[in-house]
Amino acid sequence: MDEPFSAVDALTRTRLQDELLTIWRRIGMAVLFVTHDIEEATYLADRVLVMRGAPATIARRETITCQRPRDRTAADFRALARDIAESL
Repeated sequence: MDEPFSAVDALTRTRLQDELLTIWRRIGMAVLFVTHDIEEATYLADRVLVMRGAPATIARRETITCQRPRDRTAADFRALARDIAESL
């Protein structure tokens, strides 16, 4: 999925993210999700790859260990998203 929620408002985006997680849990299929939104990646993913440069290379690999369901306001979630952002 290549930035599927980029053109919707914030409230709809949050709802679509939760709907995607519901579908993912139900079907158990792997999903490759591309986004420029670090919090979105941290919320949805089990693993995040940060890419940069031209040609793009993997600058960071991060396994997301925050418990599901994830709380976007939790200190561990916020700290991880901030840490990933700082690696850019």
